[in-house]
Amino acid sequence: MLSETFKALATEAEFTKEMLGSGATQIRKANYATKGVYFQAFTSLSTGLERIGKLCLMLDHFIDHGGKFPDSEYMRTKIGHNIVVIYDESAAIVTKRLISMRFSQSLGGPVHQAILKTLSDFAQGDRYSNINLVVGAKRQSDPIATWFKEVDEPLFNTCVSTKKKESIGINAAAVAAILTPHAIVRHTSETGSEIKYVEDASYRTGMQRAVAPYRQLYVLQIIRYWVELLFSLQDAAVQTGTEDIPFFSDVFRPFYNCDSYIKTRKTWDTV
Repeated sequence: MLSETFKALATEAEFTKEMLGSGATQIRKANYATKGVYFQAFTSLSTGLERIGKLCLMLDHFIDHGGKFPDSEYMRTKIGHNIVVIYDESAAIVTKRLISMRFSQSLGGPVHQAILKTLSDFAQGDRYSNINLVVGAKRQSDPIATWFKEVDEPLFNTCVSTKKKESIGINAAAVAAILTPHAIVRHTSETGSEIKYVEDASYRTGMQRAVAPYRQLYVLQIIRYWVELLFSLQDAAVQTGTEDIPFFSDVFRPFYNCDSYIKTRKTWDTV
């Protein structure tokens, strides 16, 4: 008979996989005209990354403490919803256990770190930034603006070719020439500035489409990091002779793939 611990961990893994898959799918779709999709993606990703990271911390404690999991006080007060702290603790586990990662040994790159920080801040309060502004509460950061400045712009500058950027500009100018006499644009950008011109709106649409595959790739690389760490800790935990640890590798296997495969998929919510 399966133990209650086994069933709880298996259910947690399935839920986490679905949240990560949904977030990885939605982050590819979000743009200035669909800001709600950003919040869908941020909610799913911050929840999923927090949970898979905590599974890793729990297994590490389980291995080191004779089959005992950490208490709730540790998980609530020391770790909480801080994804950056969860990553730092996870990186320490990799070092402590001399784990050789197949794909990425760390998530130390500036874009990976910016994604972790944005999602961590979102989980800890930025998700209420609009409500906080309206009711006069202390407002932290606008998560969409932060993502645009710290993730999308660097990706656009470094990953998108000069030829592609020129093409986006030419297309935006052509669309403006056709539609400007007949169209009115009323939008706000990711950073909150007003978009009043067709050319600006068209250029931002082209920019989002060019950046979308890269933002999804980087998010999936972060997911894969914790998946790989979880697999390693799962094996070590099972070797202790316990029957409380499910095979997480069966649940998260779709995320454990090389970049060339990851780039071929646009949707991850049905993996």
